[in-house]
Amino acid sequence: MFPLHEPLTDGLREELAAYDDLTAALLARRGIVTKGAADAFLNPSYDLHLHDPLLMTDMEKAAKRFATAITSGEKIAIWSDYDCDGIPGAVLMHDFLLKTGASFENYIPHRHDEGYGVNRNGVEKLAGSGVTLIVTVDSGITDVEPIKRANELGMEVIVTDHHLPLETGVPPAFAVLNPNARADETYPFRGLCGSGVAWKLICATLALEPLLRAKVPEGWEKWLLDMLGLATIADMVPLVDENRVLATYGLLVMRKSPRLGLQKLCRGMRVNQRTITEDDVGFMVAPRVNAASRIGDAREAFRLFITSDENEADLLAKKLEKANRTRKAEAGAITRAVHARLKERGELRSVIALGDPVWRPALLGLVANTIAEEYERPVFLWGREGNMNLKGSVRSGGTTHILELMRATEETFSEFGGHAAAGGFTVRDTEVFFLEDRLVEAQERLMSGKTPEDTLAQHADAVVTPEEMTNSFLKNVERLAPFGQQNPKPVFLLREVRVAEISRFGKGEEHLKLKITSADGSVILDAVTFFAKGALARTAQMLVPGNSANLIAHVERDTFSRGNPIRLRLLDIRLV
Repeated sequence: MFPLHEPLTDGLREELAAYDDLTAALLARRGIVTKGAADAFLNPSYDLHLHDPLLMTDMEKAAKRFATAITSGEKIAIWSDYDCDGIPGAVLMHDFLLKTGASFENYIPHRHDEGYGVNRNGVEKLAGSGVTLIVTVDSGITDVEPIKRANELGMEVIVTDHHLPLETGVPPAFAVLNPNARADETYPFRGLCGSGVAWKLICATLALEPLLRAKVPEGWEKWLLDMLGLATIADMVPLVDENRVLATYGLLVMRKSPRLGLQKLCRGMRVNQRTITEDDVGFMVAPRVNAASRIGDAREAFRLFITSDENEADLLAKKLEKANRTRKAEAGAITRAVHARLKERGELRSVIALGDPVWRPALLGLVANTIAEEYERPVFLWGREGNMNLKGSVRSGGTTHILELMRATEETFSEFGGHAAAGGFTVRDTEVFFLEDRLVEAQERLMSGKTPEDTLAQHADAVVTPEEMTNSFLKNVERLAPFGQQNPKPVFLLREVRVAEISRFGKGEEHLKLKITSADGSVILDAVTFFAKGALARTAQMLVPGNSANLIAHVERDTFSRGNPIRLRLLDIRLV
């Protein structure tokens, strides 16, 4: 094994001498260059590596107000978002307030009827039902007018959120808990998801109010980490710093969780709850939770996770499974429509931008990702939600920094946001006709003078041979899990391996499995890819047994194998 990038200096290798060469190289690639940082990263500790919630601006006043409302019997409303950050946050708040005997209700706005965030009608309904304190989860930071209305009606609002505020600043709430809301924020980590901020409020409230701690046993709040781990992984926040702790312990709690809804969901997905991983959460659990709001009502996902009734849990898990199938079917229909329109166009431009008012914006991220991977270029897709502006999703296809591209055409968008690989946007009807032209012009300016880099050299962490891919090698890679944003799965390059067997599987034979061998045939490894697209799919069509190829792949544990536990997840193939 040797790294493709800068070799470790003697000083750095000495600093990380406690670790093998592979682990040291992977740590250095992640900017972890001291023994202390390496030890903390590889051994995340609930007791040692979480920050004091009271360091967050407004936390003390928020926790005291929350505690007062609970102990004095005020009616509290938990207003949460409808996605896989807001729903788990609503559940952990529900469980906490139920444990304390508080008077409360959960309010989850309907995605299609009410839209995102706190709204005036909902606020007025809560006031009419006697609510005196609203606590938001994963929303509220931009909802200035609805929060003003809550104040006018005699209610107070505690905002727990992680999104960016408006340029005019934070809303006029009683307290605003958001590590990203203020330039002078004193909290040491800005990467928490919305549920993470809400959980910090629970921890601070328990720390400051002895009466509540008498009702809630020491350490009970750890059992909420199944929901917080779900939100942290699903919302794709950086899995570093304390998020690494929350995701790690969240998975541990998920594996032991007595929560009926989680058990039923895992059973229906054929996921082993006792060994659930971040991949299971991200690719299996989260899409089903999100499908509830995209296809039907998010409250069904909420009820699934709070119920203690076996029959209700079974029914709701099946409803989420059905919603997910419907989501896939609708996304598939949109994908086919996009393919048809692109076929009519003939030659494609450097950016694809198209839409239809009948397309559900909530489904377009999935479709944009499929099209971007297939055509290897940025894809902007838009639809309409009710009577609102056109809303859409964008995916990069791995070639362009999406946020830079949208910033270069910001006059076209009413709103936009995202990161390097993905984003969302709102565009007025009058601007949508110019969308693709402007994006293509901006893309050509941004890419001027740049040449495509060799994917193999650009993305691989290290070159390895089949002989080196032993069980101890796999265990060393697994030490860096859970993987996610800012801690990606390591990528390995295998040079000049021999393709011994090729098979395709799936309903449409859209998945590919290879058996590859070392040069002398002494080591045999399985390599798979699912839904191969773009260059990978084109190369796969040309493969025949006996080919020599360079492979780029993740390494993963094959839990179904009775032999070698190592399996490669193919990312790219180059014939030699």
